[in-house]
This record gives sequence, structure tokens and C-alpha cells, in this order.
Amino acid sequence: MSLYETGKDVKSAFTCTAEQLEEAGCMGEEDMSSSLLCYEQHMLSELLHSEGLLVCGKGVGYEKVLLTLLAMFRDATTMVLVVNCTEPEKQSYISRLGIRNIQASSITPAERAHAYGWGGVQFVDASVLVTDLLLNRVPVELITGVIVVRANKIKDACSVAFALRLYRQKNKVGFIKAFSKNAEGFTYGHGHVEDVMRNSFLTELFLWPRSHATVKEELTSWQPIVVEMQIPMSQNMILLQTYILDLMKDLVRNVQSLNPNGELREVTVENCISKKFPKTLKAELDAIWYQLCEQTKRIVADLRVLRTLMVSTLHHDAVACYTATRRFRSTEYAFKNSGWTLLDSADKMFKTAKDRVYNKDDEFDPEHCPKWEALTKVLRQDIPTDIKETAKNIRSKDERLKHLHQQVKILILCQDGNACYQLAQYLTQGPHRYLFYKALQNDVDVSKAAESYRRFPTEHRSGYTVKSVEPKQQAVPEASAGSSRRSLFREKISKRHTDAAKKAEEDLKDQDEGESSLSKMEAELLESTQQEQGDNRCFKDSYILTMSQKGAAERTNSDAGEEDYQCNVTQMECGEFELVSTMENEDITKIMTDSNKPMVFIRTFKSEINGTDSLDRTLETIKPRYIVMYHSHVTALRQIEVYAARQQRHELDRARVFVIIHSGTAEEQSYLTAVRREKQAFELLIDTKQNMVVPEHRDGKSEDAIIMLQKKQEDPTSPAGGDQAVATESFITPRIIVDKREFRSDLPCLIHRRGIEVVPMTITVGDYILSPEIAVERKSVPDFVTSLKSGRLYHQCDRMTRYYAKPILLIEFDRKTQFHHQQHLSKVEDALACLVVNYPAIQVMWSPSATTTAKLYELIKRGKQEPDAVKASSLGINEEVDGENFIQNLPGIDSTNIANVVAQLDRPKDLDKKSLEELAELLGCKIKGKMLWDSLN
Repeated sequence: MSLYETGKDVKSAFTCTAEQLEEAGCMGEEDMSSSLLCYEQHMLSELLHSEGLLVCGKGVGYEKVLLTLLAMFRDATTMVLVVNCTEPEKQSYISRLGIRNIQASSITPAERAHAYGWGGVQFVDASVLVTDLLLNRVPVELITGVIVVRANKIKDACSVAFALRLYRQKNKVGFIKAFSKNAEGFTYGHGHVEDVMRNSFLTELFLWPRSHATVKEELTSWQPIVVEMQIPMSQNMILLQTYILDLMKDLVRNVQSLNPNGELREVTVENCISKKFPKTLKAELDAIWYQLCEQTKRIVADLRVLRTLMVSTLHHDAVACYTATRRFRSTEYAFKNSGWTLLDSADKMFKTAKDRVYNKDDEFDPEHCPKWEALTKVLRQDIPTDIKETAKNIRSKDERLKHLHQQVKILILCQDGNACYQLAQYLTQGPHRYLFYKALQNDVDVSKAAESYRRFPTEHRSGYTVKSVEPKQQAVPEASAGSSRRSLFREKISKRHTDAAKKAEEDLKDQDEGESSLSKMEAELLESTQQEQGDNRCFKDSYILTMSQKGAAERTNSDAGEEDYQCNVTQMECGEFELVSTMENEDITKIMTDSNKPMVFIRTFKSEINGTDSLDRTLETIKPRYIVMYHSHVTALRQIEVYAARQQRHELDRARVFVIIHSGTAEEQSYLTAVRREKQAFELLIDTKQNMVVPEHRDGKSEDAIIMLQKKQEDPTSPAGGDQAVATESFITPRIIVDKREFRSDLPCLIHRRGIEVVPMTITVGDYILSPEIAVERKSVPDFVTSLKSGRLYHQCDRMTRYYAKPILLIEFDRKTQFHHQQHLSKVEDALACLVVNYPAIQVMWSPSATTTAKLYELIKRGKQEPDAVKASSLGINEEVDGENFIQNLPGIDSTNIANVVAQLDRPKDLDKKSLEELAELLGCKIKGKMLWDSLN
């Protein structure tokens, strides 16, 4: 039965289901989740009784609450829309709820309109939902409610806010609920949390930090056993950290002296070492970037470089750290930076990084990471000892055998993919072999090596061979000898890594000169972070290892006695680590059941694909008894606390957490800074909540809600003057026809906020049709320069002047950035002058923002007739030349596929009816098909 067939009243449906859920407390279905914790039940209760924004602390999580809430509405008699979800989150919820869902990328708009009739829970992209709401494809009056995740990202002109406004205009009884677990996200800008609540039509703010009394009591009652291991750094690591901090202090002082007015308050040494530094820096610099001098921009970029070096010092091995520092000692880089490479601390830093790799005799003899020894101690001694001690405390023999029989599962959590790869290689190959091949991979000279690195088996464990690592006796130049061996290694071992690194470089360089609004200095500001992200693409997020005793046969459960079960302990104490697979796209449960050997799972805190939520799913799937925090991470530690509270095990059976940390270092300071910043964010939110004034019309359900008022204007066609009375009662809602491709910008949302009806259409002439005589071609500065150079703008202006009496070319720039094109400025001016001379009817307008553009449209429309949607969509498509030009200008269309597209289409409008798969087949490329589908939908 579909939603259309039931016709159930939205308000009664929600009330009935809320009562049912309040009695049940949780769904209790095995495939969904375990019972809600006490604080999660309180969260759910608050959301059931009112519409509000729920903000929880890092790691505390709202996923179980949201899952339970969604389970209420999976019946076809209701319809709840969920927006702002990532694809992995969406797939996770769909699989747990056991529902079917709208796949916007694989169906046509007509099929999508029919799919809304399924009812239940639907995950929808916000931009797609906006178009569907404007075209009345969604039965708005039958929507039970809308749920928004990542609410901290809602802005005045974003697609989510636009969709919520359209929904609330036509549906006054459905609910709106919002979730966020990023309290810091509400501290950027003035009154951001109030803006979010206003744009979401919410009246309540629910705050659930880790320090909340209910959360604290719940998690403390089932606290996992935590063993903190404070590992001192090596002397060279301490020196490296000191020199990098000295450089940071010097650069921060220079920034403050160049900007005495305090514009850069966030640029401090403490924030520089924080993981959030790039985001906080970007948020602060966006508004004043064009005001900064070039030296300040260089310093800001260099601070990010130094932070990268600090991370490499603390988290990576000596060879990787030396490779990272060596990259910034080139002559080319010396002319690009602010001058920090010329300081004494920089010389000492470069020398110390090299000393970590080469000994006093200049032999390749890299020092081992101090944490490696601590990790080995945990795996070889601490965990086996804990297993034995726990078994001794169990009096029942059957229970003791059961405990010994349990498969030992160890989860090691790391900062990034580089660290995961490092640990997997260290455990399976040993420190010497790993560092040796790491040096070959990174062009580090190993022609003169220490005794422990001179002889290695010719067969590499991964299946790659290095014919010889012995220095040649013949007189061969050092560089060429090392280069030949390194070339052989890179050719066979690093092909995957090299390809990924090249792809990262291409991503940075493959930008058209006119398409990027970033200046050269802005690109340099982002270079260090992008390069670090590009390097991490070479590594996997997770690895699976087993521990086995060499030569020992695996025992079955049927013939195992108490002494046989000691095999697990023996394997951990003396066995070898073997790489099984990665955790990506693998059935972890099957891997665990296939063998009873001890297993080690290595993964990052946050998956590049699935985000931080993937750690929750990993804990639920693996259910590890031992967890090693190789690096400190606030969110991960709290997720482990929640995992332990959900297990509710006896103290003997609780998870053991080993936290390996360098005390008194930037790593520890970064952790403390993250905790402090979150605490300050919640303090600000608490203070805001206490002083917040919520207007009566905030929920948007009353007819006199100010934010929902539509501006009316008198119909200019009404009779007036002479003996005819003015028809004062004749009012219409002003209307603007907008090309569908423009919905990727904020302008349609801002136009709608001004009380103007927005009609999405696929049009070939202009981007915005304001009246039967006025068409506007809107360009951003980069797009304007690009289309002017390519000649596309001439064709667009030619079509506008042919069909409209008053064509307008509107150039929209960002007032926060420098308003000029950096390169070939004279050529652009000449081309613009030529355009104006050839098309004198074109009026050129400039706008400093999308908000100003919306105001201009409103002023231009005043007193004008409303445009005809049917006529506007038909202009230009009846002529073969116009149709072909229109198709050629679409994203994904190029010289290789334009002939095939024109041959198979009767008219360009047919493109709008095709699905993603059909477009990909038509263009002969999935990527181009996706580009075209996104532009049309």
C-alpha cells in the first residue's frame, strides 16, 4: 500500500507513532542495534516531544537515536525525508532499516516522482529535493516530517535551508528535527546556531556534551580498563620538535607584527599544532584574505608546512620524516617561502632529521620509533599476561576453558593511512627490512649502510625481489649506484603508490587558468595540506593480520584441552605476524570464523570513505577485547567508552584499552586543545541557549509567520487611469524562470527568500528569465573569463539579443577576494570591449554577491509582466544550430561525443528524461554522464 492510497493524516500518524515508540523505548531488533543507553533514551524523549536541534559531543553520537527514530516511519502510511546524509551513512541506515530508497542518480524525474509515493523513510539529496518541490513532484501535504543531519553546515542560502522553506510553506503540521555532533561548527561566525535554528524552523536546542550528568554517569559505570603508556621520545625527536616549535613561534611573531590590529587571532602556536588548524584558519581568513600582504600569506602557508613536519615527526618513522623535511630544502622552495628555511632553527632541524637516518659514520642506520617497542611490548607481553591473569581469576574450569578458547582480537587505531601501513609493515617484516625498503622507495641513499642493513634475503615478502643490496665493489658514483637500486624497487614495489601520487599532483595542476579564482598565493596556502592528503591516498585505511607460531598445526575445537588453549598465548608471545587482507570491502565476520588464530586489526580513527562512524561499526562487528590507541584521538576514545557501555560486561571481561602517547609533546597538547575547544564550544552554546529569544512564529506553522510572508506586487496588466478603476485586489506572486543548472548556486534560494516564485526549467537562452523581454546570463568572474576566451559567451549573447529585447550580462564577483584577474588582464579587457561593441543591446551589470543579485532581480522585475515558462523553454531549440550549440555547452559534452548525441536526440529537451545510466551510455563515459546528469538535475 502506497502513501497515496492511504491518505493518512500527517499529524495523527506522527502522534500515534510517537506514543508507540515512547512505550517501547527502543526497537529491539537484532539487525538494527542493541538497546539504547540511558542518555540516548533521554535524547529520544526530548526529540519526540518537540521539534529541535540536537547537538552532542564528539564520540557520544546520535546514530542509534536517529536509527530508532527512523524505524518509526518505515511504514508506507507515513513519509519522512532525510537530507544532508553522506552516501556511506545513507547506505548504512538503509541496510539496517531494511527499506528501499530513491536512487536519484539512476532514475528519471518522472520515476522519482512516483517513488515518493512509496512512503516510509526516503534519503534525498537536498538539491534534488529543491527541484522536485518546486515542480510539485513531491506530495508535500503527505510528508510526515523532515530530518536533517550535519545541521551545523546549514547556511542561509544553502539547498537544505531552501528545501526546508519550501516544505514549511506548504506543510504546517509536519515536523522538522535536526542533528549535529560538531559543536565547534556552531562557533564560526556570529550567531551561527541561531541562524541554523531560524533556517530550520526549530524552537528548541538540546545539548549533550560528554560532561552531561546523564552521559557521564552512564559511561563511567561501564568504563573500560585504560592503561596509559607515556613513552619518551628519542633525543633527536625532542630536538626536532623544539626546532619546529621555535620556527612556528618566530613566524607567529612576524604575523602579529605585520597585522597589529589583531585580525589573525587564531594564528597561535597552540592552534598551529591542532588538527583543526586548517579549518579554523580558513574560516578566519576568508573575509580578510584580500587585505593581507604577500608576506603574511607566505607565513600562513609556511605555518601549515611546519605543522605537516610536526605530524611527520610524531607519527611517522625516521625515513618518512627525513623525506618530508628534505623536500623543503630545495633551491626552488627557498624562493617561495617566507624565509624560514634561512633561520638557524631550520638548519638545525634539517640536520637533526638527517641524523635520525644516518649515524656518525654517515651510514644508513635509521632510529626506530619509540612507540614501536611499546607496541611490541603490548602485543607480546601485556596482552598474553592479561589473558593468563584473567584465566587464573576464573574458578570454574568450564568458564576458564571458555575464556581461553575465545579468539583474541586486537584493534590498533592510528592517525592516518601512512601510520597504518607503517605498523602493518613493521609487524610483518620487522623494523630493519621495513626501513630499508622505505628508504629505497623514497630515494634515500643506502649505498653506505650499517651492518644490520647490509644483508637481506633477496625475496621480498610481498613478492617483489631486489637482486642485491650489497654495495658494488667497482667504482660507481654514489648517486648512480643508489639510483639504480631505487629505480628497480620503485618500478616493482611502488607502482601503486607512484600512480596515486601522480594523480594527486594532476588534481592540483589540472585546473584551467581562467576557472580558478584562487590567486597564486592562495594556491600556495593550500599546497601543503593537499600534498599531505595526496600522500595518504597511497595507503589503505585498514589492514588485517594474524599471529601464528611457525610450524605449528592449527588445532580444532573438538580435541582442544586447557593446555592446548595456551597455544593462543604462545602464538602471541613468539609467533609471527602475517598479513591477511585489508578491511575494505571484506567480510570481516567470515575472516574471523575461518580461523581461531589471534587476529590484529589495524585501522584509522576516521575512514576516508565512511568517516568516524565506521569505527562504531567496526567495534560492533569485531567486538575486540583489546584496543591499542597508537595515537590519541578524542572522538575515538569516547566511541570506545560508548562501546563498553553498550556491552555492559563484568569487569573481568571488559575491553582493555592501551593508550600509547608521547607525554609532554605536541601530540599530547593537540589532544588537550581539542578537548578544550569542544568544552568552550559547548559553554558558548549553553550561554546562547540561556539568552536565546525564540519568536512565536519561529516554527513557521502560523499563517502570519514573518519569514514565510510572500511579497506581493500589483499586476501591471490591471486596468488603470481614465474612467477605469484600479484593480487593487488583483495581485500576483512575481515569478522568475531559472535554468536547472543554476540550482548548484545559492542564488535561486536567495531569490525565493525575497518572495519571488522560482520556476526551474531547462532553457537554452539565458540563465534567468525575468519577464517576456528580459533575460539574464549570469557569470562568475572565473566563468566569465573562461567563456570569453573560448568564444562561448559570444554565442550566448547572440541568442539573447535574438529572442529578448533587453538582454543582460550579469558578472558576479566575491567582494571578499581581490577583484581583478591576475593574468592576461589586458586580453580580457579587449575581449570584453569587443563583446560590447558587437552587441550594443547587451547591458553589463556587476554584482558583489548573490544577495545583491537577488535584490537587483527584484528591482528589475518591479512593474514588469511575468515570463511565460512554455515560451521560454521553447526558445532556441527549434533551430538546429541553436540546439547543437546548447548541447555542446553542456558539461560532459565535447568533440568526441557531440555528433552521437545530436544524432540520437530529436530535441535537446529529451536529455532531461534520461537516467544516469542512459546518459553514460550516450556519452560513452560514466564520468561525463555523471557531469551531464548533475547539470540537468
